[in-house]
Amino acid sequence: MRRVPRALVGISSVLVLAGAASARSLPTPADYGMVITDNFSPQAGLAPVRFDHWLHRSKFTCRVCHVDIGFAMEAKGTKIRADTNMKGFYCGSCHNGRVTDGGEKVFPACSTDPTSKKNKECLRCHSVGSEIRGKHDYVSFTKNLPKQGAGTLVDWEKAEALGLIKPADSVPGLSVRRPPMSAQDDFSITSRGWMPDIVFSHKKHALWNGCEVCHPDIFPSVKKGAVRYSMFQVFEGEYCGLCHGRVAFPLYDCEKCHVDRVRR
Repeated sequence: MRRVPRALVGISSVLVLAGAASARSLPTPADYGMVITDNFSPQAGLAPVRFDHWLHRSKFTCRVCHVDIGFAMEAKGTKIRADTNMKGFYCGSCHNGRVTDGGEKVFPACSTDPTSKKNKECLRCHSVGSEIRGKHDYVSFTKNLPKQGAGTLVDWEKAEALGLIKPADSVPGLSVRRPPMSAQDDFSITSRGWMPDIVFSHKKHALWNGCEVCHPDIFPSVKKGAVRYSMFQVFEGEYCGLCHGRVAFPLYDCEKCHVDRVRR
């Protein structure tokens, strides 16, 4: 994971940043959070791999992939190769022909010679630039899931809370059994601009991320007030912006976080 620098500035200038964010053209909901992996594909004569966060997050928590399996949270940070997949690492942790999903076995990753022109299995993932489509399409897959605001991006937090998705927090034969964590209380983060204070929920974040995704790589200290940052940094992909904006939900939806202070 990327080590995020510490900052000593307050939250400010939300209006300017939010306006800039809403003015940017966001990807379509089907492409939001999509990752293209092409570290070694060109050398193998294959198209880059398309990875859809929306499909995988409906099956697993973020913690499973970014902690147990070890996918880095930065571009080109994970050196995935066909041989590591075939040995059961990275994509091969689940795509191994043994793990089941909905009663069906998940297809094995890199199970045949990738240089074979007749190999169609490789093209299931190495599909960037081709007309090959996956088994699931975004519109059909998410039609019964709650959406955020008036848009078509899925509200994954609400979908989980309603029991419409049940993301697994372990991979058989790989994950270490962990005792359930005690839910911490929500707390307020003071806004130094014109926006209401932020209410941060440890319970919601721990459900998807555990503690390990955020601490210590993104937030080095767990002491309240020790790490200070600005919206400029968040919009640059640091701190909260490492996930929110690229994968979780667009940052221009300010009211998702700035919802007033915690009342006790």
